[in-house]
Amino acid sequence: MFEGLMQPMHLIIILVIVLIIFGPGKIPEVGNSIGKAIRGFKQAMNEPEKKSEDDAKKINNQAKQ
Repeated sequence: MFEGLMQPMHLIIILVIVLIIFGPGKIPEVGNSIGKAIRGFKQAMNEPEKKSEDDAKKINNQAKQ
């Protein structure tokens, strides 16, 4: 069903459509915005791990006292 979905010709057509929609001046801004969104998402995904590590350190410190 999805055989050959991402062939080079399809990617070229998608890039041309994006260029027509956003124009050459907006593409770097769009790329920057997408990059910031991805970085923010990754940071949000790592926050629970950091929070649980911080909580574990607090518990250990309280247990030592």
